[in-house]
Amino acid sequence: MSVRDLGRLFLAHQREILSYLMVRLRDREMAADLTQDTFLRYAEQAGRAVILHERSYLYRTAHNLAIDHMRQVERRQTESVPHEALAEIPGQTANPEEAFAARQRVDQLRRVIAELPRRTQEVFALNRLEDLTYPEVARRLGISESSVQKHLSRALQHLMHRLEL
Repeated sequence: MSVRDLGRLFLAHQREILSYLMVRLRDREMAADLTQDTFLRYAEQAGRAVILHERSYLYRTAHNLAIDHMRQVERRQTESVPHEALAEIPGQTANPEEAFAARQRVDQLRRVIAELPRRTQEVFALNRLEDLTYPEVARRLGISESSVQKHLSRALQHLMHRLEL
């Protein structure tokens, strides 16, 4: 594909791809970045294979890039809750009042976790309390990494809401 052909394609479809991504992402800068990535991927692929339906290819690529971006955002949000806030366990403390308060927090955490569906509790415990990675949790429970991420996202949202973190 020549530079001229790529420029023609860009001028013909850039606005609609950008608009599509802005609706999906609600972030103009990210939509602009992913629009550029869409055309870069097209240019890379066009050098290796014949693309019969250019517009369809561009939309499919933009769609896939948007999904990948949203997954990364969700993963970052899931991982941003500190382990210490969720797994605080009372230790040897000189002050009995602090030990009592810590035990109460742990009891409250256990009650809130018990409100979650069984599978979500399992995913949460394996990842946050046993420090297993997403792939390890997925293998142990026989579910996909995507399911692990969704269970953790739901669990953390529930915990943050109920514990007002």
